[in-house]
Amino acid sequence: MAGLLATKSVIADVPELAAQALRLELDLTPKPGLVDRANNGSHQDMDHALFLKSIAAITPWFTVFAGAGKAHARKPASEQLRLLRPMGIACEQAMFTATEGVNTHKGGIFSLGLLCFAAGRLQGQGRMVSADALCQQVSEICCGLVARELSDRPQAITAGEKQFRQYGLTGARGEAEQGFITVRRAVLPFWHQEHGERRLHNALLRLMAANRDSNLVSRGGIEGLHYVQDYAARLLVSGWDSDALREMDDALMARRLSPGGSADLLAVAWVLAGL
Repeated sequence: MAGLLATKSVIADVPELAAQALRLELDLTPKPGLVDRANNGSHQDMDHALFLKSIAAITPWFTVFAGAGKAHARKPASEQLRLLRPMGIACEQAMFTATEGVNTHKGGIFSLGLLCFAAGRLQGQGRMVSADALCQQVSEICCGLVARELSDRPQAITAGEKQFRQYGLTGARGEAEQGFITVRRAVLPFWHQEHGERRLHNALLRLMAANRDSNLVSRGGIEGLHYVQDYAARLLVSGWDSDALREMDDALMARRLSPGGSADLLAVAWVLAGL
Protein backbone atom coordinates (compact mmCIF):
# COMPACT_ATOMS: atom_id res chain seq x y z
CA MET A 1 0.00 0.00 0.00
CA ALA A 2 2.84 2.39 0.82
CA GLY A 3 4.38 1.70 -2.58
CA LEU A 4 1.10 2.46 -4.33
CA LEU A 5 0.74 5.77 -2.47
CA ALA A 6 4.30 6.72 -3.38
CA THR A 7 3.58 5.99 -7.03
CA LYS A 8 0.49 8.18 -6.98
CA SER A 9 2.47 11.01 -5.40
CA VAL A 10 5.13 10.88 -8.11
CA ILE A 11 2.55 10.81 -10.90
CA ALA A 12 0.71 13.79 -9.49
CA ASP A 13 3.98 15.75 -9.45
CA VAL A 14 4.80 15.38 -13.18
CA PRO A 15 2.55 18.25 -14.33
CA GLU A 16 3.91 20.37 -11.49
CA LEU A 17 7.48 19.48 -12.46
CA ALA A 18 6.66 20.55 -16.01
CA ALA A 19 5.32 23.89 -14.77
CA GLN A 20 8.41 24.36 -12.57
CA ALA A 21 10.61 23.56 -15.55
CA LEU A 22 9.15 26.37 -17.64
CA ARG A 23 9.55 28.91 -14.85
CA LEU A 24 13.10 27.85 -13.98
CA GLU A 25 14.20 27.82 -17.61
CA LEU A 26 12.81 31.32 -18.12
CA ASP A 27 14.42 32.81 -14.99
CA LEU A 28 17.84 31.23 -15.53
CA THR A 29 20.19 34.18 -16.12
CA PRO A 30 22.40 34.74 -18.04
CA LYS A 31 21.11 32.45 -20.80
CA PRO A 32 23.04 32.90 -24.07
CA GLY A 33 20.82 34.03 -26.94
CA LEU A 34 17.63 33.37 -24.99
CA VAL A 35 15.08 35.46 -23.11
CA ASP A 36 15.98 35.76 -19.42
CA ARG A 37 15.70 38.24 -16.56
CA ALA A 38 18.48 40.41 -18.02
CA ASN A 39 17.50 40.79 -21.67
CA ASN A 40 15.49 39.42 -24.60
CA GLY A 41 18.38 37.46 -26.09
CA SER A 42 18.24 37.27 -29.87
CA HIS A 43 14.49 37.95 -29.92
CA GLN A 44 12.76 41.19 -30.82
CA ASP A 45 9.18 39.94 -30.48
CA MET A 46 9.25 38.51 -26.96
CA ASP A 47 10.45 39.31 -23.45
CA HIS A 48 10.32 37.96 -19.90
CA ALA A 49 6.83 39.38 -19.21
CA LEU A 50 5.43 37.77 -22.36
CA PHE A 51 6.88 34.41 -21.37
CA LEU A 52 5.20 34.67 -17.99
CA LYS A 53 1.85 35.19 -19.72
CA SER A 54 2.53 32.19 -21.93
CA ILE A 55 3.45 29.97 -18.97
CA ALA A 56 0.25 30.98 -17.15
CA ALA A 57 -1.79 29.96 -20.20
CA ILE A 58 0.03 26.67 -20.74
CA THR A 59 0.38 25.32 -17.20
CA PRO A 60 -3.25 24.17 -16.65
CA TRP A 61 -2.97 21.96 -19.71
CA PHE A 62 -0.29 19.76 -18.17
CA THR A 63 -2.89 18.25 -15.83
CA VAL A 64 -5.23 17.81 -18.81
CA PHE A 65 -2.54 15.92 -20.72
CA ALA A 66 -1.87 13.64 -17.74
CA GLY A 67 -5.58 12.96 -17.29
CA ALA A 68 -5.97 12.07 -20.97
CA GLY A 69 -3.01 9.70 -20.77
CA LYS A 70 -4.66 7.93 -17.85
CA ALA A 71 -8.07 7.80 -19.56
CA HIS A 72 -6.63 6.21 -22.70
CA ALA A 73 -3.96 4.11 -21.00
CA ARG A 74 -5.23 0.77 -22.26
CA LYS A 75 -5.28 1.78 -25.92
CA PRO A 76 -2.30 0.84 -28.10
CA ALA A 77 0.69 3.18 -28.12
CA SER A 78 0.20 3.69 -31.85
CA GLU A 79 -3.15 5.41 -31.18
CA GLN A 80 -1.95 7.77 -28.44
CA LEU A 81 -0.49 10.58 -30.54
CA ARG A 82 -3.74 10.92 -32.48
CA LEU A 83 -5.59 11.31 -29.17
CA LEU A 84 -3.09 13.79 -27.74
CA ARG A 85 -2.74 16.08 -30.74
CA PRO A 86 -6.08 17.94 -30.51
CA MET A 87 -5.27 18.84 -26.91
CA GLY A 88 -1.80 19.96 -27.91
CA ILE A 89 -3.26 22.21 -30.60
CA ALA A 90 -5.74 23.66 -28.09
CA CYS A 91 -2.87 24.36 -25.68
CA GLU A 92 -0.95 26.09 -28.47
CA GLN A 93 -3.98 28.25 -29.20
CA ALA A 94 -4.15 29.22 -25.53
CA MET A 95 -0.49 30.23 -25.79
CA PHE A 96 -1.05 32.26 -28.96
CA THR A 97 -4.03 34.01 -27.38
CA ALA A 98 -1.96 34.99 -24.35
CA THR A 99 1.01 36.16 -26.45
CA GLU A 100 -1.00 37.75 -29.29
CA GLY A 101 0.38 35.32 -31.83
CA VAL A 102 3.99 34.99 -30.67
CA ASN A 103 5.41 31.45 -30.51
CA THR A 104 6.99 31.35 -27.06
CA HIS A 105 6.59 27.70 -26.07
CA LYS A 106 5.48 25.52 -28.97
CA GLY A 107 8.45 23.18 -28.52
CA GLY A 108 7.92 23.07 -24.77
CA ILE A 109 4.27 22.20 -25.19
CA PHE A 110 5.21 19.29 -27.45
CA SER A 111 7.90 17.81 -25.21
CA LEU A 112 6.41 18.50 -21.78
CA GLY A 113 2.92 17.60 -22.98
CA LEU A 114 4.22 14.21 -24.05
CA LEU A 115 5.86 13.65 -20.67
CA CYS A 116 2.66 14.52 -18.79
CA PHE A 117 0.57 12.35 -21.08
CA ALA A 118 3.04 9.46 -20.66
CA ALA A 119 2.90 9.83 -16.87
CA GLY A 120 -0.88 9.52 -16.93
CA ARG A 121 -0.62 6.51 -19.22
CA LEU A 122 1.72 4.77 -16.81
CA GLN A 123 -0.64 5.52 -13.93
CA GLY A 124 -3.56 4.12 -15.90
CA GLN A 125 -1.58 0.92 -16.44
CA GLY A 126 -0.69 0.68 -12.75
CA ARG A 127 3.02 1.08 -13.46
CA MET A 128 5.73 2.98 -11.60
CA VAL A 129 6.68 6.38 -13.00
CA SER A 130 10.41 6.86 -13.49
CA ALA A 131 12.57 8.81 -15.90
CA ASP A 132 13.33 5.65 -17.89
CA ALA A 133 9.68 4.58 -18.00
CA LEU A 134 8.56 8.03 -19.16
CA CYS A 135 11.15 8.15 -21.93
CA GLN A 136 10.23 4.66 -23.08
CA GLN A 137 6.55 5.61 -23.18
CA VAL A 138 7.23 8.77 -25.18
CA SER A 139 9.38 6.79 -27.61
CA GLU A 140 6.62 4.22 -28.13
CA ILE A 141 3.95 6.90 -28.56
CA CYS A 142 6.08 8.70 -31.16
CA CYS A 143 7.29 5.58 -32.98
CA GLY A 144 7.49 6.32 -36.72
CA LEU A 145 6.89 10.04 -36.27
CA VAL A 146 10.04 11.15 -38.11
CA ALA A 147 9.30 8.87 -41.04
CA ARG A 148 5.67 9.96 -41.32
CA GLU A 149 6.24 13.69 -40.97
CA LEU A 150 9.73 14.26 -42.33
CA SER A 151 11.29 11.53 -44.47
CA ASP A 152 8.19 10.17 -46.25
CA ARG A 153 6.85 13.52 -47.49
CA PRO A 154 7.12 13.82 -51.31
CA GLN A 155 8.00 17.52 -51.07
CA ALA A 156 9.77 19.48 -48.35
CA ILE A 157 7.44 22.34 -47.42
CA THR A 158 7.99 23.19 -43.76
CA ALA A 159 11.29 24.35 -42.27
CA GLY A 160 11.57 21.03 -40.43
CA GLU A 161 11.13 19.04 -43.62
CA LYS A 162 13.71 21.14 -45.44
CA GLN A 163 16.24 20.77 -42.62
CA PHE A 164 15.72 17.02 -42.61
CA ARG A 165 16.30 16.80 -46.36
CA GLN A 166 19.36 19.05 -46.29
CA TYR A 167 21.07 18.15 -43.01
CA GLY A 168 19.27 15.11 -41.61
CA LEU A 169 17.99 17.11 -38.63
CA THR A 170 14.98 15.56 -36.91
CA GLY A 171 14.35 18.30 -34.34
CA ALA A 172 11.86 17.84 -31.53
CA ARG A 173 10.23 14.89 -33.33
CA GLY A 174 13.47 12.94 -33.37
CA GLU A 175 14.21 13.71 -29.73
CA ALA A 176 10.78 12.47 -28.69
CA GLU A 177 10.92 9.35 -30.87
CA GLN A 178 14.30 8.47 -29.34
CA GLY A 179 13.02 9.04 -25.81
CA PHE A 180 14.92 12.30 -25.29
CA ILE A 181 18.22 10.59 -25.88
CA THR A 182 20.24 13.84 -25.86
CA VAL A 183 19.01 14.65 -22.34
CA ARG A 184 19.68 11.12 -21.12
CA ARG A 185 23.20 11.01 -22.54
CA ALA A 186 24.46 14.58 -22.28
CA VAL A 187 22.77 15.88 -19.12
CA LEU A 188 21.38 13.37 -16.63
CA PRO A 189 24.68 11.53 -15.93
CA PHE A 190 26.22 14.87 -14.88
CA TRP A 191 23.18 16.37 -13.11
CA HIS A 192 24.51 16.00 -9.58
CA GLN A 193 27.97 17.40 -10.30
CA GLU A 194 26.65 20.95 -9.76
CA HIS A 195 23.99 22.62 -7.61
CA GLY A 196 21.44 25.41 -7.89
CA GLU A 197 21.56 27.69 -10.92
CA ARG A 198 25.04 26.42 -11.80
CA ARG A 199 23.53 22.96 -12.30
CA LEU A 200 21.04 24.40 -14.80
CA HIS A 201 23.70 26.44 -16.58
CA ASN A 202 25.94 23.39 -16.83
CA ALA A 203 23.04 21.35 -18.22
CA LEU A 204 22.24 24.05 -20.77
CA LEU A 205 25.85 24.21 -21.95
CA ARG A 206 25.95 20.43 -22.28
CA LEU A 207 22.76 20.55 -24.34
CA MET A 208 24.05 23.34 -26.56
CA ALA A 209 27.24 21.35 -27.17
CA ALA A 210 25.42 18.12 -28.06
CA ASN A 211 22.02 19.08 -29.44
CA ARG A 212 21.54 19.48 -33.20
CA ASP A 213 19.26 22.44 -32.55
CA SER A 214 17.02 23.20 -35.51
CA ASN A 215 16.32 26.69 -34.11
CA LEU A 216 19.96 27.59 -34.61
CA VAL A 217 19.93 26.27 -38.16
CA SER A 218 16.81 28.30 -38.93
CA ARG A 219 18.55 31.47 -37.79
CA GLY A 220 22.16 30.93 -38.76
CA GLY A 221 22.37 27.93 -41.03
CA ILE A 222 24.45 24.88 -40.24
CA GLU A 223 27.36 27.25 -39.51
CA GLY A 224 25.34 28.87 -36.72
CA LEU A 225 24.68 25.46 -35.17
CA HIS A 226 28.35 24.52 -35.28
CA TYR A 227 29.36 27.88 -33.85
CA VAL A 228 27.18 27.41 -30.76
CA GLN A 229 28.12 23.75 -30.34
CA ASP A 230 31.84 24.58 -30.47
CA TYR A 231 31.48 27.59 -28.16
CA ALA A 232 29.61 25.59 -25.51
CA ALA A 233 32.04 22.67 -25.77
CA ARG A 234 35.00 25.03 -25.22
CA LEU A 235 33.44 26.50 -22.09
CA LEU A 236 32.78 23.03 -20.69
CA VAL A 237 36.43 22.11 -21.19
CA SER A 238 38.06 25.37 -20.09
CA GLY A 239 35.67 26.23 -17.27
CA TRP A 240 33.10 29.00 -17.11
CA ASP A 241 31.52 31.56 -14.84
CA SER A 242 28.80 34.19 -15.16
CA ASP A 243 31.11 36.55 -17.04
CA ALA A 244 31.86 33.86 -19.62
CA LEU A 245 28.14 33.21 -20.06
CA ARG A 246 27.47 36.92 -20.53
CA GLU A 247 30.19 37.06 -23.18
CA MET A 248 28.59 34.09 -24.93
CA ASP A 249 25.23 35.85 -24.66
CA ASP A 250 26.67 38.92 -26.40
CA ALA A 251 28.25 36.76 -29.10
CA LEU A 252 25.02 34.90 -29.85
CA MET A 253 22.94 38.08 -29.84
CA ALA A 254 25.36 39.68 -32.30
CA ARG A 255 24.72 36.74 -34.62
CA ARG A 256 20.97 36.58 -33.84
CA LEU A 257 21.36 32.97 -32.69
CA SER A 258 18.91 31.47 -30.20
CA PRO A 259 19.29 27.86 -28.98
CA GLY A 260 15.58 27.44 -28.31
CA GLY A 261 15.64 23.68 -28.85
CA SER A 262 18.20 23.29 -26.08
CA ALA A 263 16.08 25.48 -23.80
CA ASP A 264 13.16 23.10 -24.38
CA LEU A 265 15.36 20.11 -23.56
CA LEU A 266 16.56 21.82 -20.38
CA ALA A 267 12.94 21.81 -19.22
CA VAL A 268 12.70 18.12 -20.10
CA ALA A 269 15.89 17.48 -18.09
CA TRP A 270 14.36 19.16 -15.03
CA VAL A 271 11.31 16.89 -15.17
CA LEU A 272 13.30 13.70 -15.68
CA ALA A 273 15.85 14.58 -12.99
CA GLY A 274 13.00 15.38 -10.62
CA LEU A 275 11.91 11.74 -10.83
